[in-house]
Amino acid sequence: MDMNVLAWIVFGLIVGVIANAIEPGPQRGGLIGAILLGIVGALVGGFLADLVFGVTVTGFNLTSFLVAIAGSLLLLFIGRAIRRA
Repeated sequence: MDMNVLAWIVFGLIVGVIANAIEPGPQRGGLIGAILLGIVGALVGGFLADLVFGVTVTGFNLTSFLVAIAGSLLLLFIGRAIRRA
């Protein structure tokens, strides 16, 4: 396994767990769900931050971390809003 892939999995896990802790509620998917939430949140957050501010996820740094958490929280909010509807 490439070290980059492992780093993104760890980054995704950390971000996903923190996003779930910030926005508590019914959590589905366990550890795998948290990893996927963090990775997809980093992609969504990175895309939106680049589009609006010109900032993107570049690796393990504070800006990337905050952008990834914001993207993950956005995904949690959208997912929970869809489930309520």
